[in-house]
Amino acid sequence: MFLAVANGGFVTIDLKLLAYTGALFAPTVVEEGEWWRLLSAMFLHSGMTHLLMNMVSLYIVGRMLERFVSAYAYTVIYFASGIVGGLLSLYVHPLSIGVGASGAIFGIFGALVGIVVANKVRMGGYFNEAMREIAAVLGINLFIGLAIPEIDMTAHIGGLITGFAGGWSYTKKRRFFFVFIVITFVAALYLVGSSDASYVAAVR
Repeated sequence: MFLAVANGGFVTIDLKLLAYTGALFAPTVVEEGEWWRLLSAMFLHSGMTHLLMNMVSLYIVGRMLERFVSAYAYTVIYFASGIVGGLLSLYVHPLSIGVGASGAIFGIFGALVGIVVANKVRMGGYFNEAMREIAAVLGINLFIGLAIPEIDMTAHIGGLITGFAGGWSYTKKRRFFFVFIVITFVAALYLVGSSDASYVAAVR
């Protein structure tokens, strides 16, 4: 909000300002080692519309997930999904500027799907109904992502897969969740190296 007003625009924010204040941008991340942008970019948005859409989505699905996981697991899934989504975005789009919490929010979506799948037997006939409800909301968000060229679907998909693994592992067994954390950390390290290579190839 402050950045939008300070820049003279309420709906959109200048890309240069976003890059300066912590957006994901490969030249600064790879060349200058500013990997902290993987976190800061999750709290920046391209404008008020972008921010409101993400916050409404987070409010809806976030409250649902809070019923099934601890605050610790919620935090791990949220940030792990956001970071993996950001790294995947850097790898696929090394010369683009990325901001937003969408990767993390799609991780929350994924976690809900993982929890439902893990409880399929226990849920009985309600399983199909629950999956239809989640699929409807998720489908709308995916459609919006595909319809608007500026939206980075790679971050969404990366967050969705990470969140699914987190929700499923947490529900099955707590030690599986620890394995999820380790695997996510290793995957993140791999994507760091891959992002470096992708950026070098892009600027040649």
